[in-house]
Amino acid sequence: MMLDRVFKAEGNEGGSLVQPLDMMTLLRTLFPLPRSLTGDGVRATLQALRQHISVEIHEVATGTEVFDWEVPREWNIRAATIKAKDGRVLVDFADNNLHVVGYSVPVRGTFSLMELAAHVHTLPDQPDAIPYRTSYYAPNWGFCLPHSLWTAMQDEAYEVEIDSALVDGSLTYGEFFIPGDTEQEILISVHVCHPSLANDNLSGIVVATALARYFLAQPARRFGLRLLFLPATIGAITWLATNEARLDRIVHGLVLTCAGDDGPFHYKKTVNGAVVDLAAEHVLRHSGHAYQMLEFSPYGYDERQYGSPGIALPVGCLMRAIHGTFPEYHTSLDNCDFVTPQALDQSFRLLVDLLVTLQRNAIYCRVDGRGEPQLGRRGLYRAIAGQKEAGGASQMDLLWVLNQCDGSRSLLDIAERAGVPFSRIRAAADLCLDAELIREVRQ
Repeated sequence: MMLDRVFKAEGNEGGSLVQPLDMMTLLRTLFPLPRSLTGDGVRATLQALRQHISVEIHEVATGTEVFDWEVPREWNIRAATIKAKDGRVLVDFADNNLHVVGYSVPVRGTFSLMELAAHVHTLPDQPDAIPYRTSYYAPNWGFCLPHSLWTAMQDEAYEVEIDSALVDGSLTYGEFFIPGDTEQEILISVHVCHPSLANDNLSGIVVATALARYFLAQPARRFGLRLLFLPATIGAITWLATNEARLDRIVHGLVLTCAGDDGPFHYKKTVNGAVVDLAAEHVLRHSGHAYQMLEFSPYGYDERQYGSPGIALPVGCLMRAIHGTFPEYHTSLDNCDFVTPQALDQSFRLLVDLLVTLQRNAIYCRVDGRGEPQLGRRGLYRAIAGQKEAGGASQMDLLWVLNQCDGSRSLLDIAERAGVPFSRIRAAADLCLDAELIREVRQ
């Protein structure tokens, strides 16, 4: 699908215009914000997104029971340093917010090198990288720093300060909804809890925001589109627990992450198999990009929450690099230089194709299914010629639709059997609808 510099509602020459989002600029804006499981960094991130889409911000109080969990205390940090005995600042949270273990309790004092060692995290195999570490549910404190710096620290003692607060507050998440023609919805979920990690966090946020802006410009949607900007695990659990009565509206879903690196695409299937799995593989196969399909496992991102027992929503996970398998993962090397504009654009375009496929897939049956209809007198050969010039349906696509639309197969099923992109079968079906040869079968 070719996207103009200005998005125009498909099929609507007078449609609304939406300026495309500069994803790299937004990513760089969000990168320094001190995100965590809770706190003002998450709020600042969601407020920044409000400059582009009208995100609704929710606050859920500390202590709220959500299934088997409780909403944790809120954590905020103002400053943190390690100073040498001569007053030199060796480690400063202001320089990189990965320097402090997430959810560190406040601390201030002088610590011997041996005492400090129990609270320092490094990566000996990546001596110039800062690791990302958290201690969400066990009160503790710590610093993350390059191993090369740590091995050079030879003073007997150091001045340490972490100016943080862990108090009763709330968990914050964002939600954005574009209504459709039915009550059914497609869910897109991204996590907002990682500080200064460009691919494993921010790439999903900016691509999801670009998708929201794009689909706002579309004149009609079968399904509503619901985007969630959540802290990982507890955020998804909180949303599920507080929206349990309407979960049956979710007919397709995706967790989106690691969308900004130059690696091949990976799609992790839903817990029980679903149409979104078929659609994802179909779009990937015809995209021209390298890809791999992965089976479901109860480890990874929030697809495991959406696919948990008693919920089992049809939510897969689309990513490029797989978490934990690339050297930049959860380190300061996952920075704005690791993400490329080209990769973000490819991910965005692929997702547009996937969501359009899900939105426009339907089941049809022939109005009169006895034999092959006479196409010439309905002007379909002329229509096909026009479609073909525009890259649309061919005569064979039309024949596939007329042969396979028996009320049991979707257009995606037909595209798979015909071995052609969904868009061509959809175009052929539109011609058949105009000729009143098929009608939709409502499920």
